Amino acid sequence: MSDRSTHWDNVYATKGEAEVSWYQDIPAISLEMIHAASPDHRAGIIDIGGGASRLVDSLLQDGYRDVAVLDLSANALDAAKRRIGPAAAAVDWIVADATAWRPARSYDVWHDRAAFHFLTDPRDRAAYVERLRSAVAPGGHVIIATFAPDGPEKCSGLPVQRHNSASLAAELGPGFELVETRSEVHHTPWNSTQAFQFSRFRRRS
Repeated sequence: MSDRSTHWDNVYATKGEAEVSWYQDIPAISLEMIHAASPDHRAGIIDIGGGASRLVDSLLQDGYRDVAVLDLSANALDAAKRRIGPAAAAVDWIVADATAWRPARSYDVWHDRAAFHFLTDPRDRAAYVERLRSAVAPGGHVIIATFAPDGPEKCSGLPVQRHNSASLAAELGPGFELVETRSEVHHTPWNSTQAFQFSRFRRRS
């Protein structure tokens, strides 16, 4: 097990769902961007670093049926499965590091809220983007949310790399065009605030 896996398994083993700073009861901006990217409920969607996020619940409730959630932490995914109940059987749960994972298929929408910004080593970011390029179909969309340039410098005790749409575009390369970018002031469960940015890109055909 990697150090990253150990860290996140410990986080999810020791904290409840609403005891982490990134908790959202309703992931509104993520949902709006996914709906805009692919209103077709047959679309293949993967949530990178999804953890115990409630995005998967909302996607299933909205009628999406080809949903995958990838996370380093088996504990996090187990928490989501328990919460969702029998409907969890319809989801592809993947325990993997997004920098080392080998995608077995392509997806129409790649969504990542607050995973990419933990990749502070350029080699890890390059490895992540390599997997993204192999997993996102031409015409598909990439939604990445990170701490904004004026957001926190650390999260869960780890340093982060803050981004805006321009720095993300540079990481993804010329094969992706920026479609939209949005700002969010996220309120943590203990009512502090964190500046996020959400950027949606389309893979050029």
